[in-house]
Amino acid sequence: MSKKGGATLSGRSLESPLHRRWSAVVGSGTPKKAAGMAVEETDTSGETSAPNPGSSSTMGLLLTSHLIFSFLLTCAGAQDDSDKARGEECAPHSQPWQVALFEHGRFNCGASLISPNWVLTAAHCQTRGMRVRLGEHNLRKRDGPEQLRAVARIIPHPRYEERSHRHDVMLLRLLRPAHLSAKVHPIPLPTRCPRPGEACVVSGWGLVSGKEPGATGRPESQVSLPDTLHCGNISVISTASCNKDYPGCLLNTMVCAGVEGGGTDSCEGDSGGPLVCGGVLQGIVSWGDVPCDTTTKPGVYTKVCSYLEWIKETMKRN
Repeated sequence: MSKKGGATLSGRSLESPLHRRWSAVVGSGTPKKAAGMAVEETDTSGETSAPNPGSSSTMGLLLTSHLIFSFLLTCAGAQDDSDKARGEECAPHSQPWQVALFEHGRFNCGASLISPNWVLTAAHCQTRGMRVRLGEHNLRKRDGPEQLRAVARIIPHPRYEERSHRHDVMLLRLLRPAHLSAKVHPIPLPTRCPRPGEACVVSGWGLVSGKEPGATGRPESQVSLPDTLHCGNISVISTASCNKDYPGCLLNTMVCAGVEGGGTDSCEGDSGGPLVCGGVLQGIVSWGDVPCDTTTKPGVYTKVCSYLEWIKETMKRN
């Protein structure tokens, strides 16, 4: 999360969905990956994942911000970067619905637990060999509530379009239900759409930056991959205002959020993570401008209220 934007959605290159890591500079049109730390891929409940071929079992999960930016030609300046660099560390386990997604031992995206059996994330986060981590705070250390789950079904929206970020939403059915507790708990789905000015929190393990909004210099030297979950306080931005930042790019199934003048947003590594407003899940980190630690543009999120019927029907059928 970039505190230029607390939480920044990142995950696309030049207008592409990004696995939003707070802050981070992304090369135009190229996938964003941030080298990270090793994390033991085990679950205190007994479920373990097979070790990665060719890697030491002690390496466990190599934490990386695997941001996938899909460049939208008509929005050449924007990037899937829901991880605006800066933001503060969340109070441990204050976001019990927060999920970490891993691909073959590498951190890939954020997500949200919406029921004991289901996780909601961005379609651009789809990879092979997906694993779900629940109850995480510090990806380097375990403090008890962590749970590892295999994925039984991966269901991206059937009309997802990578270039336009249209329908950037995906459901994951867990192989085993989550053990619910105060530190692992689903987030309610909305009963209405978000309103301009509404206060929200975006969270993730995306890149973070110590750089102030509008600052210049080499961003590579000022961003870092946090061990701990970070949170950013942002607000819903009106469609009219956001259209000025991303002319011709926004759809009615998207919602913008950020801080006036920048400073807090999602970034690379945050992709797929939650935008929580009033205690309900209103958005999924999808895409945004880059570099996310210096831009003054808001992040763009998949508007969850637009997909309630699809979510409920898909869960019912599967």
